[in-house]
Amino acid sequence: MNELGDFLRARRQGLDPVAAGLPLPGGRRRVNGLRREEVAQLASISPDFYARLEQGRRRASEPVLAALAQVLHLNDDERRYLFELAGKETGRASAQEQKVQPELQRLLDDFTYVPAIVLGSYTTILGWNPLAAALYLDFGRYPPSERNFLWLLLREPYFRKLYVDWEDMTRGCVEQVRMEAARRPDDPRLADLIARLSPVDANFRRWWADHGVAAHSVGTKLFRHPVVGDLSLQWSNLVSAFEPDQQLVTLTAEPGTPSHIGLRRLAAG
Repeated sequence: MNELGDFLRARRQGLDPVAAGLPLPGGRRRVNGLRREEVAQLASISPDFYARLEQGRRRASEPVLAALAQVLHLNDDERRYLFELAGKETGRASAQEQKVQPELQRLLDDFTYVPAIVLGSYTTILGWNPLAAALYLDFGRYPPSERNFLWLLLREPYFRKLYVDWEDMTRGCVEQVRMEAARRPDDPRLADLIARLSPVDANFRRWWADHGVAAHSVGTKLFRHPVVGDLSLQWSNLVSAFEPDQQLVTLTAEPGTPSHIGLRRLAAG
């Protein structure tokens, strides 16, 4: 018997394609629900892998199961059942919640003219200072599940306008998350991020499937800010000695340049 494959097949065949996030079909579909290829695309896995999974010839990791649960719109009981069929203990994220280290928070508070944020695992936004809120937006307006830099790059329209090089920036962020994922491929926080982004964002599905990796720590970013205009800012990632999974990201400008003056204007409100 192949209970896991039968369960996946039944759920995909009973799911409305439009509700799953697929575009309205141009013609009449010959199959009920989703095709295997469509489930694989939405879950950011290969069609061959998904076919073998349904056939009982492959095993799935927790991130893959979490992505499939999201794509197939499983409720809590169905999600738990999916993980049990796959031989996993749980389908819920159990990692300890990250909080910004006090030492990093003090640095944030002291940076008057330097926009700065603290990122945790997989670009989770843990802390920010007022100038970062003025440069980007008030991260506190977003629920914790959306307080993630990659999520905002992909899903917040304002970020597309703010970054002159939005596509390069966002793809680089995806590559950095995949690089980080190699250290903890079964981290439930990673599984949750992939599961939420894959069904709703075609760019993420495409870039994640490319398997590009990068580890950036310095660079220049170009902003087109609605209040102070164009800014060319140098960013740096400083890893915390107290908590290696937390990074302090700062943005600075050469003194006397229009970008430096623009940051001062922004800080003055």
